[in-house]
Amino acid sequence: MPQHHQPSTLAALGRSWVEAWNARDLERVLALYDEAAVMTSDRIPALGFDASGTVRGKDALRAYWGKALGLLPDLHFTLIDLFVSPDSVVVLYANERGKRICEYLRVNASGLIVQGSANHLVA
Repeated sequence: MPQHHQPSTLAALGRSWVEAWNARDLERVLALYDEAAVMTSDRIPALGFDASGTVRGKDALRAYWGKALGLLPDLHFTLIDLFVSPDSVVVLYANERGKRICEYLRVNASGLIVQGSANHLVA
């Protein structure tokens, strides 16, 4: 059974996640993730990573996000809202181009992100 976290703890994680990205501090972002974290996004294959759209582990996340940060010098997330469940937080934000995105972040018992999924509006 998954560990249940306080809503305020998960909301704080969501805010910390946005702040770390806005600081463009990749190691600060990665510190929020478990070593074996899995991330899924349609942007993963577009940047030349796994065709499945999923990367696994911090080293793969570091490579993927490092490349993405290099391509997005104006990256900035504006937090719109946070949604919590006992073991996850969904971060609704607008990026620097005004696109709204939902990021699903599931956490383990230690409060580290073990699964992430970037969800984009259908064009």
